[in-house]
Amino acid sequence: MRRTSNANRTSKTMRTAAVLLAGALALTACGGDGDDGGSGGESTAPGGTDSGLTLPKLDGTTLEVAAVWTGPEQANFKKVLAEFEKRTGAKITFVPAQDPIINFLGSKIAGGAPPDVALLPQPGAIKQAVEKKWATPLGAEALKEVRKNYAQGWQDIGAVDGEQYGVYYKAANKSLIWYNAQVFENAGATEPATWDELLTTARTVYDSGVTPFSIPGADGWPLTDWFENVYLSQAGPEKYDQLARHEIKWTDPSVAKALTTLAEIWGEKDYVAGGADGALQTQFPDSVTQTFTGGDQPKAAMVYEGDFVQVNIGQTDARIGTDAKVFPFPKVGDTAPVVSGGDAAVILKDSEGAQALATFLASPDAAEIQAKLGGYLSPNKNVDLAAYPNDVQRTIAKALVAAGDDFRFDMSDQAPQAFGGTPGKGEWKDLQDFLKNPSDVAGIQKKLESDAAAAYGN
Repeated sequence: MRRTSNANRTSKTMRTAAVLLAGALALTACGGDGDDGGSGGESTAPGGTDSGLTLPKLDGTTLEVAAVWTGPEQANFKKVLAEFEKRTGAKITFVPAQDPIINFLGSKIAGGAPPDVALLPQPGAIKQAVEKKWATPLGAEALKEVRKNYAQGWQDIGAVDGEQYGVYYKAANKSLIWYNAQVFENAGATEPATWDELLTTARTVYDSGVTPFSIPGADGWPLTDWFENVYLSQAGPEKYDQLARHEIKWTDPSVAKALTTLAEIWGEKDYVAGGADGALQTQFPDSVTQTFTGGDQPKAAMVYEGDFVQVNIGQTDARIGTDAKVFPFPKVGDTAPVVSGGDAAVILKDSEGAQALATFLASPDAAEIQAKLGGYLSPNKNVDLAAYPNDVQRTIAKALVAAGDDFRFDMSDQAPQAFGGTPGKGEWKDLQDFLKNPSDVAGIQKKLESDAAAAYGN
């Protein structure tokens, strides 16, 4: 877990990033630049931009890379790996992993067959891999690329006890709400800037005959992201940091206030596609596609999640900036929230090939390949913004880099895996229970605190 800096400076940076993002998303209302950022796996990867990065010849080397990515996200990453193969002569096999990835890796290691490199989606998972003595620190070349291309904040969350283990190859801006433009136009709805305005927009959409929200309750992690955005904006960055470290309890009044606020949407059964029962059977990809299929009568008008939603929109006929538009998560308190997530490459089997791959993934060369394919965001500050396929994605990326060291990383990803990263357990399960019964704020707080105390050990 990284140490965070002064809360006032962070709030200022959050406001700056939010202003940049709002400016970007205003372009969407005008249709952006007409590019389809949701092309996903349909695009063809370029040959790489060649920033002068030198990689060794690795003919005869075979590597395995594990990640939980599926569908277009996996297909696009394989294009990046193909470029590494082209430059070095190595051969790479992608190994599909399951959540929680630490458990998956544990079984592979116990069987004597760990992958060479794994993409870990939580800082807590990096720490666990180090504590279990699975992970190898970055070598000199990889470390050089990380130091050159990443803000200190991104370096810090990939480090354990001052030593660099992780390369944050992929990031996410998780403070966005995507909407069906035709539904909004028909309803006369406008993009909200505050939580109260979001509730008004939801009522306007509902009155037009369309359910306002699509919520992927079958996957616990999007529910944690809903909570984090409300909590960060309402309680502020200092409280956010304290809760992330379990320095305050989940029974704190600030948590009760955030859950009560969430219930203003989650507790309105007519505002959620399929009601609570339907939402709890809806997985994340379906929550997106059902918002952008069905013409002007989709199952829902809005879906909350990060910039990576573009990949899933790309599986529909909707076009980013025309049919599918986006606005920043509305401010609940004094400032709009800016929550980030990310996936870090960690070496599990040290070798020249594994170190070279980590070096490549830390470079702008690798990031620019996947950036061109859409549905991807890099925290690498030297990635050419022109690599992103549309104005919306370019300015989301610019806002992330502009946040420098002072972003707020996904809270559940900072938590021990048992609390913040395991399907059917901990925070994921507790918030699923809350989605089912949003009136039981105190009961869910007690359950959250019990699970957190067990996982944090305090």
